[in-house]
Amino acid sequence: MQTPGSLRGLSFYDRRVTDNEQFWRAIVTGDAGVMRRERRRHRRIPGAPRCKTCLVPLGGAAAPVVRLVLKRRPSAKNPNYCDVCETFVRTHPGGAEVEISMLFADVRGSTTLAEQMRPSEFSRLMNRFFECANRVVIDSDGLVDKLVGDEVVALYVPAVGPDHARKAVEAAGDLLRATADLVPVGAGVHTGVAYVGAVGSDSTVADFTALGDSVNVTARLASLAGAGEALISEAAHTASGSDLGDLHRRELSLKGRDAPLAVRVLRA
Repeated sequence: MQTPGSLRGLSFYDRRVTDNEQFWRAIVTGDAGVMRRERRRHRRIPGAPRCKTCLVPLGGAAAPVVRLVLKRRPSAKNPNYCDVCETFVRTHPGGAEVEISMLFADVRGSTTLAEQMRPSEFSRLMNRFFECANRVVIDSDGLVDKLVGDEVVALYVPAVGPDHARKAVEAAGDLLRATADLVPVGAGVHTGVAYVGAVGSDSTVADFTALGDSVNVTARLASLAGAGEALISEAAHTASGSDLGDLHRRELSLKGRDAPLAVRVLRA
């Protein structure tokens, strides 16, 4: 199997990967080691914005050096990726079911805030929130999946460390503290099995994301969280092993679920 960009020449793929499911499982779980190595190397290079998956800087003073030495530049099809990673995602449709941790966080009362501010002022405020959220997620080895409206969606996959649940839980607390004086934020964290891989096709914009019920659960937790609090599912809390003290336990009724979901409440 031929692999693009930084994956070229890895004997792992020549020996063991026979289909895209195995391919994605190796990438997401860290068996190939590519994602972890690239992110650790590229995060040392200053610059912003960064490629969603490999963290190579796509702007800033280092961008010309990145283009010359690493042979990477912003993708013409998707500005969230470098051209190497965009090609990688686009040419490997499919994915694998893997246990991951997810963090959703959004600004509470953003509609009211927008009504009280000029559009340009509101835009600057949201950009400050996204910049802060990006920094927290990247520093905690998360993948910034999406910035949508007033929400940030982050994935913590085993490839960036087996302690992905702990990283997601602690990132939620860090994000609440970092935004406490900026905007009111509510968050949700959950650990569960999701379908992780590429969506889209060779002829359209492709994206690396997670799909499934576990993703929906995380989104619902975030929507139910109050300003300044993160709702951590019992599954994420147990998997994290984090010593967060005696967190308040709450049971929530989620739409479409018969049994209530137990959560722990983490406040800023």
